[in-house]
Amino acid sequence: MPDLLLELRSEEIPGRMQRKAAGDLKKMLTDGLVEAGLTYEAAREYWTPRRLTLDIRGLNARSKDIHEDIKGPSTSAPEQAVQGFLRKAGLSSIAEAHVHSDPKKGDFYVAHISKPGRAAEEIIAGLVPDIIRNFPWPKSMRWGPASAKPGSLRWVRPLQSILCTFGPETEEPVVVDFEIDGIRSGNITYGHRFLAPGEITVRRFDDYVGKLEAGKVVLDADRRKEIILADARNLAFANGLDLVEDEGLLEEVSGLVEWPVVLMGEFEEAFLAIPAEVIRLTIRANQKCFVTRPQGESEALSNRFILTANIEAKDGGKEIAHGNGKVVRARLSDALYFWTTDQGDLPDLDQLRASAEKFGLDLKKPLDQRMARLDHLNVTFHAKLGTQGERVERIKRLAEELAPVVGADPTPAGRAAVLAKADLTTEVVGEFPELQGAMGRKYALLQGEHPSVAAAVEEHYKPQGPSDYVPSDPVSVAVAVADKLDTLVGFWIIDEKPTGSKDPYALRRAALGIVRLALENGTRLSLLSTMANHRKTTVDQIDKRQAREQAESGGDHAHGGGQVGDGKSVDRDLLAFFHDRLKVYLRDQGARHDLIDAVITPQSDDLLQIVRRVEALGSFLDTEDGKNLLAGTKRAANILAAEEKKKTAVAEAVEPALFRQDAEKSLFAAVNQAEKQAGEAIQNQDFSAAMLALSVLREPVDSFFEHVLVNDEDLSVRANRLALLARIRTATGQVADFSKIAG
Repeated sequence: MPDLLLELRSEEIPGRMQRKAAGDLKKMLTDGLVEAGLTYEAAREYWTPRRLTLDIRGLNARSKDIHEDIKGPSTSAPEQAVQGFLRKAGLSSIAEAHVHSDPKKGDFYVAHISKPGRAAEEIIAGLVPDIIRNFPWPKSMRWGPASAKPGSLRWVRPLQSILCTFGPETEEPVVVDFEIDGIRSGNITYGHRFLAPGEITVRRFDDYVGKLEAGKVVLDADRRKEIILADARNLAFANGLDLVEDEGLLEEVSGLVEWPVVLMGEFEEAFLAIPAEVIRLTIRANQKCFVTRPQGESEALSNRFILTANIEAKDGGKEIAHGNGKVVRARLSDALYFWTTDQGDLPDLDQLRASAEKFGLDLKKPLDQRMARLDHLNVTFHAKLGTQGERVERIKRLAEELAPVVGADPTPAGRAAVLAKADLTTEVVGEFPELQGAMGRKYALLQGEHPSVAAAVEEHYKPQGPSDYVPSDPVSVAVAVADKLDTLVGFWIIDEKPTGSKDPYALRRAALGIVRLALENGTRLSLLSTMANHRKTTVDQIDKRQAREQAESGGDHAHGGGQVGDGKSVDRDLLAFFHDRLKVYLRDQGARHDLIDAVITPQSDDLLQIVRRVEALGSFLDTEDGKNLLAGTKRAANILAAEEKKKTAVAEAVEPALFRQDAEKSLFAAVNQAEKQAGEAIQNQDFSAAMLALSVLREPVDSFFEHVLVNDEDLSVRANRLALLARIRTATGQVADFSKIAG
């Protein structure tokens, strides 16, 4: 079976685009081949900064002949139907169709279509130029004299050559000949731009890889990553250091070089006074270099860094390392300036006193100054939800309210909430936004804040995803829940909820964060009352701001009110959103979806209680008592539902005087006992005990259905027995809706 080799060589492709572009090329070409009637055994894509390569093995040499019959309309059909048939069949006139007869339907047209197979080279030659012209680059460009012409070729960077060979291993492959904007395909490629720039003639993939390697090009991106990582580790170890590994940076660097050469640079030890995170980000962002640390250290960095060059220099890379060191020093000088500036006084302290008084801030402390400035500048959080300062007011109030619930002291919780957003106005976070929170914690510790307060300043953003860690310090939990709940309540108030796949404010992540904070810390939150109180606070704040703006504008500002829709419906809708996130979380943990649905009601606002119920219900249903009670309960529910649908009378209360069977008496006594004991257990949050209380119903329910006919001829007896079944439903319904459980 023949193999296909395709290479598209260009100027340097941005590293972030390479992997996806290679995957897009593979998908577009293989999809096109299959659609054209060709099959293949395997396909793999490769990429370097200057080329996208595709190796397709076991491709058919020719597509199959196609014979197809297309049935048309009746010979007496109107002209419009006939013309539609001709277009569908690709016929130029009805004379090219055949007439078939059917005893029942009469005469009708049929088109006998025969399409001979095509050579794979012909199919490939038609596909590749079209793929190149329609390639989905995020950004592309035109170049050269041809760029002035309408419809000229666009590519991410100027396309320089196309290599395309096809043929079996046992024969000499052929060049698949085609041309696009003056670039003709061939069997020629080129090695490393500087180390081996000459032409390389290629036959098929195996010698292509070998000749590129000889030309100082490592084609496989994963192998380039392995080379860089291994050499970086070894170089660091040889200098008594450990490499600080970074998978994202490794991926990026492997897309910057075709022939990786790992070198070591250095900077002055004085820069180590800067926090390690800032040093690492500075060197990573500006020079794409790895940092190192002394062997055995877990936090402190060394003044050496690892860089990856794309060339073997005659001096062993000394000048390259020296040049990178000069740039790193300049960037670290900026970082040192940011770091020291953030610890000094702001020049506009006199203007910040009102904000400082509002939040109880100490303007002798740098981080307090930054929070005062954040409020003073009226930095907008959202046009409809006010400023960051107003948001901090809400978060502080909510954190203090939540503190006793999560086992925290309200005072440090309020203090942490006030400082949580202060680092947004620092120089370091302005340069590196990804350090928000982390820098706040460092500045908080430097000005003598309690460790729990400092930790909460950083951890209130957590968790930021399903794999992120969950804070456990009560102060951090209080502020983290307050921050996320304020976001959710606010955007629900203004009706900016997620729709479909769109979630611009990451509200699903915020809700999942609260779910994880509650469950993984064993915290019980009464969401409905908490949301309702915070909603009222937020709406009042919005209304006051709008009234103030209206007064300041002389009455021209429209006062639209802070809330969209009824307040209680907002709370219920947001609670349903929490239920959806909880279901996703529990299913990921392996919980049965039917048990979750059986436990959750529209009023279930204690997430931890829901989980405990699901766990207890699952354990109960794994027992024989549970399985049998489930069957009996569902039977009772089905009988009741059927009779209620028929409008059959059901007594309002069970009347023992109407019992005729001992099984009725036994079931009535068991229901009374189970209902009472299960209710008491639920009040005590002991759901296992509630299940145990229900288990006593198993035998009486079985006995009832074995010995008692529910639909007795005596209507009063029948109504009484149906009422007894309703009592079973009520008793079990305290724990879960058994009708929603599968089985």
